[in-house]
Amino acid sequence: MPIDPERRDMIQANATLVVREMADLSGSDHGLGADGVAWVEGFIERQRTAMAPDAARGLVSVLGSYLGEAIIAAVPGADWDDDGDGALGVRFANGDMAFPFGKVEKQLAEGVEAGESILSFYNISVGYVATGKLGAASGEGAP
Repeated sequence: MPIDPERRDMIQANATLVVREMADLSGSDHGLGADGVAWVEGFIERQRTAMAPDAARGLVSVLGSYLGEAIIAAVPGADWDDDGDGALGVRFANGDMAFPFGKVEKQLAEGVEAGESILSFYNISVGYVATGKLGAASGEGAP
């Protein structure tokens, strides 16, 4: 179920905030591309162990918005959607979904060393999930 316009506006405002703050902190305009996602991943890693739980919850919302918007910017036809059970994610034209808020939360909690990488999530979402290649790579649908 598509999300309401107010919620979409809030997500886009969060993503714009991240782009602006990232440019201020890094001295470079990474925008919504893979370079920006890589920078945000490093930011999470630098901040996650010293962060209070309340601050981490706020970052999940803001950085998850950014990650989702970066995926949408990279995949024609992708958009925010509700999975029917209340989870917000990015739905691709093939019907598959990616859940950027959950991935940001996992990286904040466990870190890249534990395998929780938002850059890897971005690359897999854009290169495999959105294109239907994930099922092919795992052998699903093979004769």
